[in-house]
Amino acid sequence: MNKIKELYEELLKKHGYQGWWPINNSYTPKDYSAPRDEKERYEIILGTILTQNTTWGNAEKALNSLRKNHLVKPERILSLNEKELAKTIRSAGYYNQKAKYAKEITKLYLELKGRIPTRQELLRVKGVGKETADSILLYAYKQPVFVIDKYTKKFLHREKIITGNEKYEEIQRIFQEKLRKSYKKFNEYHALIVAEMKK
Repeated sequence: MNKIKELYEELLKKHGYQGWWPINNSYTPKDYSAPRDEKERYEIILGTILTQNTTWGNAEKALNSLRKNHLVKPERILSLNEKELAKTIRSAGYYNQKAKYAKEITKLYLELKGRIPTRQELLRVKGVGKETADSILLYAYKQPVFVIDKYTKKFLHREKIITGNEKYEEIQRIFQEKLRKSYKKFNEYHALIVAEMKK
């Protein structure tokens, strides 16, 4: 019996398809085509930085502020001084820190020239931890990597699958060994867990 698979089916039945990652504030259930171009990819990458230690709603406000000021462009982010950038993303919280991180991840993004980064490359960037690195790989680059966040941990603990003392990679393996490696499935499952645990 594969409890991980069963739980996925139960969550899907309960919540329906979620349509993550939202591009330009728009959710598209059952459509996993985003990012469709480099502009969308870069928006997702910025979003993974802005959503650190805050709600998606606050991160979304910061992204809207960047859009309004035509700043969802790597060259614009790098040309802007940190104080101005911090002011623009204020609603995301930790804005001075995130302004630095946004610039650092932007440098790597440009260096990659369209190539998919390795997890190690991402983890070397200041401000990018395991959850952010995996979010970038899954949502921006469509790589089958399961994202482990506080909701995932709470969910698995509730279902008595983990004790709560496991390391990030141990928890990640639970999903990656029990499910077919599919970025679409990992994307949907993670979104469903968030929907379940936010209630």
